[in-house]
Amino acid sequence: MPFDRTYEDVLDVLILGAGLSGIGCAAYLSRELPAKTWRILEMRDDLGGTWDLFRYPGIRSDSDLHTFSYDFKPWMSDNSIADGPEIKAYIAETAADYGIQDRIHFGRKVVSCDWSSDEGLWTIKTEATDGSGTETWRARWIFSATGYYDYAQGYRPDFPGEARFQGPIIHPQDWPEDLDHSGKTIAVIGSGATAVTLLPSLAADAAHVVQIQRTPTYVVPVPKQDPLAKFLRPFLPKKWRHAILRRKNIIRQHIFFTLCQRYPKMMRGFIRKANAKRLPEDYAVDRHFNPPYDPWDQRLCAVPDGDLFRCLRDGRCSIVTGQIQTFDETGVEMADGTRVDADIIVTATGLTLKLMGGVEYRVDAKPVDWADHIVFKGMMLDGIPNFVMAMGYTNSSWTLKVGLICQYFCRLLSEMDRQGMGVCVPLRPDKDMELRPLLDFKAGYVQRSVDTLPRQGDEFPWQMTFDYDEDKKMMRKGRVVEPELRLSPLPQPQTMDDQS
Repeated sequence: MPFDRTYEDVLDVLILGAGLSGIGCAAYLSRELPAKTWRILEMRDDLGGTWDLFRYPGIRSDSDLHTFSYDFKPWMSDNSIADGPEIKAYIAETAADYGIQDRIHFGRKVVSCDWSSDEGLWTIKTEATDGSGTETWRARWIFSATGYYDYAQGYRPDFPGEARFQGPIIHPQDWPEDLDHSGKTIAVIGSGATAVTLLPSLAADAAHVVQIQRTPTYVVPVPKQDPLAKFLRPFLPKKWRHAILRRKNIIRQHIFFTLCQRYPKMMRGFIRKANAKRLPEDYAVDRHFNPPYDPWDQRLCAVPDGDLFRCLRDGRCSIVTGQIQTFDETGVEMADGTRVDADIIVTATGLTLKLMGGVEYRVDAKPVDWADHIVFKGMMLDGIPNFVMAMGYTNSSWTLKVGLICQYFCRLLSEMDRQGMGVCVPLRPDKDMELRPLLDFKAGYVQRSVDTLPRQGDEFPWQMTFDYDEDKKMMRKGRVVEPELRLSPLPQPQTMDDQS
């Protein structure tokens, strides 16, 4: 018989999601505020988030792990660009280090989160993913670490004639465990990080792999193993090595991004030269590696040790650029008449955004429409009390920003305790403010959903910021309570005299 359980104890923090951000928040709370009570609710049956969900061949980070890892836990692997299982093992090790695993409740799909100003707390309702029952939780704060895309399905446009194709059509987010692609001809539709990861990985066993892209993207070769890490290993303890490598890569990311923003023509030429150097002499670089936008208008694709270029050189992979006319029984027909035969078609066509995991939020019984709110310090939203969302960088490692958010969150909780306050809500200023999209990013998955996202303003603290060193000063050392934050004590419970 299905159960319906209510937890009467009020938690200090309820963390939604046991991925890199959620486990990171739990670790920071354990380190900085050990007296705080918290739990993690996770929809899946294991931790890891993205790194548990995606199982396609070659799944890996597109950021170096010295910056993608936590600042308090050195990345010890030889691989600076790491695969999914290696990253998931690192997250699990962090959970073990801080006793987090026992405080994760797996298989819980959060259905609704309701804030009551009368009680000064959130009521969170969940459903067991195995259908065994429901639960009700109560917490002072919610830390939403659900990511920003739909775990249930990726983005998959309809292609003309696809019903005619006689082989499997697979989205990487739903990769079948039993798929045998050895000796097969595979067409991968897409030009982003997933596509450039799949090509060399599939080519190891396939007869041939063809990438079909409507427009090219910027592809940058990076070393899989950091030469400086190898050099420092015999001389320095791991914490020092981690700090040096992290600082070096933060500076490198910042310089590269800044150069792309200020000198796009120069950086386009630099990237083209790096591509041409690794491709056959007569390769059509300007057709297949010449995007119609400037560098970092969309996220760049990193390929460790140039593996994509290597498989293009030896003929195991190829690229076709143009519009798809139709699928047919045995492959894809392009608009220009080019024929792509395939036994398997992979639609690496991107993600579907789903903010806050698609959970229904209400504040004092009023439904929350995320598009009506503006972001405060990249982590809270005006008018929504005691709520933090994990939103990382798009121009460098996601976790750099999330780590700063967690540290500021701990400082805020500590300051509120010092002042005897229990409720915190950002208040939008009375003056007019120019509102902008939350993510000023031209990737397709962002543009398709930009109207459903919160907005950002045109000045501090209502802007999304993307400079790690400036953010570090603000989050770690800057003022904890800005004038735009309203703090108030927890409401006092009513007595019988009050009610009469």
